[in-house]
Amino acid sequence: MTVAYDGTAYHGWQIQPGVPTIEGELNHALSGLLQEDIQVIGASRTDSGVHALCNVAVFDTDARIPGEKISYALNQRLPEDIRIQKSEETAKDFHPRHCKSRKTYEYRILNRQFPLPTRRLYAYFTYVPLDLEKMRQAAAPLVGEHDFKSFCSPSAAVESTIRTIYDLTVEKERDEIIIRVCGGGFLYNMVRIIAGTLMEAGRGNMQPDQVKKILAAKDRRAAGPTAPACGLTLVEYKFLC
Repeated sequence: MTVAYDGTAYHGWQIQPGVPTIEGELNHALSGLLQEDIQVIGASRTDSGVHALCNVAVFDTDARIPGEKISYALNQRLPEDIRIQKSEETAKDFHPRHCKSRKTYEYRILNRQFPLPTRRLYAYFTYVPLDLEKMRQAAAPLVGEHDFKSFCSPSAAVESTIRTIYDLTVEKERDEIIIRVCGGGFLYNMVRIIAGTLMEAGRGNMQPDQVKKILAAKDRRAAGPTAPACGLTLVEYKFLC
């Protein structure tokens, strides 16, 4: 299933006791629809408050409902801030986390004198003018394969902090700056820490060439702050296998 959601009201993708999560809502709705215990597997475990246009989830079922019809029935049971965009039957051995992929995230920054209430849930607001060229210069050294330990939350339990960024752009559309990053996979809070670091360069609080030293430091304290979750959206997911 291709799943789109507004993450504002949820404590991220991964199921947690006592709080609403995207995975929990999907499990509950699917179990009710198919009359069996359903546990979905998500391709990307987005953080609390993060949005998605195209996350992917798979599950096993004995139901005979055609795969392409499940999306219609499931959307009748899900809350309005979660909607299935597509459903289909896949190979039995397909696992979204074991397949090479490219994920693209966008981080949106509303950069103007005053905030706009209609964008408060989907873009981070700052009235401080951001220098677009300095942000682009700071972004350039991050492209390629690097050890991104400085751009990972210290609480993350991972075997390796080496990741590859294929593309990283900083563009402006009217009063919104959009950081678009494409990679094979991301560490916990990695995109938000990148966004926070690029904003520090845009504000003039650090020189763009300092990013190389931040990478070399392999220390979370060397990078900028973690940008708020509201500005982040998973916008594209491509499987390469």
